[in-house]
Formats: sequence, structure tokens, C-alpha cells
Amino acid sequence: MKRTVLAAFALAGCVTAPVPPIGTEPDVPATGGTEAMTGFDGQSNGFVTADIFQADQEEFDGIENIADGLGPLYNAQSCRECHQNPLSGGGSQVSEFRAGHLDAQGRFQAPRVPIARGTVFIEGRTLINDRAICPNAQFPDQEIQEHVPDTETIRTQRLSISLLGDGLVEAVADEFLRGLAARQCKETQGQICGLVVEVPVLEASDAYRVGRFGWKNQQATLLSFAADAYLNEMGITSRLQPDEVTKICDTVPDPEDNPAAQPSPAARQQARAARAPATAAAVEQPVADIDRFARFVRATKAPPRDTTLAATEGARRGSEVFDRAGCATCHVRTLVTAAEGTKINGGTFSVPAALANRLFHPFGDFLLHNVGTGDGIEISILEHHGRRFAYMQDKMSPTVDRIRTAPLWGLRMRSRLMHDGLSVTVRDAIGRHGGEATDARRRFDRLGDQEQSDLLTFLQSL
Repeated sequence: MKRTVLAAFALAGCVTAPVPPIGTEPDVPATGGTEAMTGFDGQSNGFVTADIFQADQEEFDGIENIADGLGPLYNAQSCRECHQNPLSGGGSQVSEFRAGHLDAQGRFQAPRVPIARGTVFIEGRTLINDRAICPNAQFPDQEIQEHVPDTETIRTQRLSISLLGDGLVEAVADEFLRGLAARQCKETQGQICGLVVEVPVLEASDAYRVGRFGWKNQQATLLSFAADAYLNEMGITSRLQPDEVTKICDTVPDPEDNPAAQPSPAARQQARAARAPATAAAVEQPVADIDRFARFVRATKAPPRDTTLAATEGARRGSEVFDRAGCATCHVRTLVTAAEGTKINGGTFSVPAALANRLFHPFGDFLLHNVGTGDGIEISILEHHGRRFAYMQDKMSPTVDRIRTAPLWGLRMRSRLMHDGLSVTVRDAIGRHGGEATDARRRFDRLGDQEQSDLLTFLQSL
């Protein structure tokens, strides 16, 4: 069953989930619900026990080696390598590189990247991996390092983003995001219209969901996201992404990420105390790494505010300026998750009590917008969803010049901003806003020095 990209111009009457007012909503709208847990304390939000959370984090932090299936092409050896500031699951300064070109008709085309001295080509991906496992002792004469061909004139960096609190984002109903996009378009008279894209749910058969993860919203669930990253960033195949990018130098049978019996959390703790390995008898049910990664992220707490700075008069005034300037139209203050037991992700996951009816404050709408900084890169269906969804590629062109609104929660922990990491101050990032965000940037430019200072103080408290 095919799906098309959906421009989010639905009528407000179609909304079946509560949508907060655009632009000036308070931090806690009157929609019911409970405040989501926040904190940089490295503790579970209640989705799993502390022992399971710790065990899953160990997998998230774990170093992958060639024997584990690393590569042949890859960017990192662990999830933590790209997601670690200020703790596991956060963002980082690490970026990846993407490229492509336009054909004679002006349509985006993924690159054709030569490896193995030009005898083999990597196609159907926009990602250019920075690392490779060979040459190595077993394959001393193989050369598979990727390089950007001169033909690929569209080039961009993509900054690693924080995953903290993304269990809440996953638990937001599709209808909520569609309704939010419709309200934007209606209340701005078509000037600001977030784009909703439906993408495949890899863990469900022929199911689609509103995308919300990645700079292009190329994934809709955390398990799909985990499988995508495991393959494309670390080169490790799984049941959801079973095909290697290249088989050159590859020696581990696919899929490489298979459910394995792991020492139970209690056994791990006892083994650490005794400084001995956990016994084979003390194991939990087999769980694959991608399931552990998704479970870990679902259990992370949302980034907290800097309560000291947020309590200052400058930050309070800046919060009001944020609304008046129109920043909150896309950087939406408050979202709410679905009710407990709601089936999402193609029916494969039920919203648990720990994530249900939760109010959270991402300062983002998780929609795609053209704000003048689009990188020109189209979602590659083959890369992110596998061969069986290749037919969808011609549906992705509306995403070329659009980028997901960067959620501002945790902004104070970022030293590089925007999707490419090329802005190093908040003022610089604001100055780059164009397209749908042109009027908001102009309003900022017209603010007095004190108002601009207050707004920047408020943003630094996030």
C-alpha cells in the first residue's frame, strides 16, 4: 500500500487530539495531563526499572568492533560517540556528511560513490561515511574509503542531535502533529505551514506514521531510528535493516544484530561487586541491540531548564518577547502525549503509563519547514527504509529544502547550532532564519537592545 507525502493543510475540524494555541500558549496548557520528568541525572523516567535502564545504557555506550559487525563503512563505534553531551543520549559536536546533485531536470539525485579503486559504486544513499574497516590485516589490499565525487555539488554537514526525552516525542499522536501544522497554516494565512511526511514503520508490516526523528523526519519510531543509525552510522545490520551497504571486507553473517541472552541487571551488579563475570544461568530474555537502544531512549528524561537563569527578570521578559516575535509558532512550547494504552507505531507499541498524558516543553513542532537553510538533500528511501520501500523515492522531493524545526530544549548544552553546526551563537542562528521564518527574524532585528538581550537570556535558560 503506497503512501504519499502529506502537506499539512488539514482543516481544524479534522483534529482529534488537543492542540495548544499557536504562538502564545502558556507553559502548561489546560489540556489535562501531567508534567513529564526532566533532568540530567542519568536516571530512568519510570518506563523501565533502574537496573534495566543501566543495562541498556551499557549497550548504548558499548564499543563495536569488526567481530561485532562494525562496517565495512561507518562513522562511529558506539551510539554514545555521537550522543553524549552532557550525558549518554545527549547531542554532540559530531557531524556526518551528505552529498548529491541535481539532474538535467533539476531533480535531486543521490551520489554514485566509487570505492575499491573505482570498481564498485555505492548508490542510493546521501550519506558519505567517514571511516572504513579496511585495509586491515585480513584485507591488506582492499581500498573502500568513500570520497565525495566532484560531480556531487550539493554538500552539507548534519549535526548529531540530542535523543533525551524522545520517548515523549514518539508518544505524541499523529493527529496532534497534523493538527498543529493545520493551525500554523491557518493562523499565519499560509505563511508558515509545517510539512507532515508519512514514512514507513520498519517494525510493522505496511504501516506508515508521521515522521518526527532526524533532520528530515525520515523516521517515525525510535526502533526504526535505532536500526537506521546502527546500519548507516556503524554499519551493523539488523532484522529491520538486513542489507549491508557493501559486502567488501565483510565477514560477519547478516543480520549482525541478533537477539542474545544478556546477563540480567542483578547478575551484572553482583558480578561487578565480586569482580567476576556474570554466570550463564543468570540471564534475561534475549534482546537485540536495536531494541535496547530504543528502550534506553524511551526511558530518558527530557532536558531540564536552567532554573536559576529561568527565574531571572531578564529571562521572564525574554519569554514574553519570544512569543511576541513569533518564535513560538514553530518552536512550540508545549506538546502532550497520547493516552495510556494508545497503540502507535503500526500497532507494535502501546503508550505506557510513564509516557502517557505527559505535558512536555520541547520548543519545537517536529515538522518540516523551509526557513532558508535547507540543505538541498532529499530523504533517501533506500538508505533509511530499505529496498522494499524504494518505490517511495519519488514522493520525497518536497523535503529537499526543508529541515525539521530544531527543538530548543537543552539549547544551553549546545556549542554549535542549526542543522549544519555552522552557527556558534544564538544571535548568528537567528540571523540565518529566512523563508517561512523571515518575518520572525525581522521582528527580532527591530527589537531594542534590551529586548534582544532578554530574549537571548531566555533562550540560554532552555
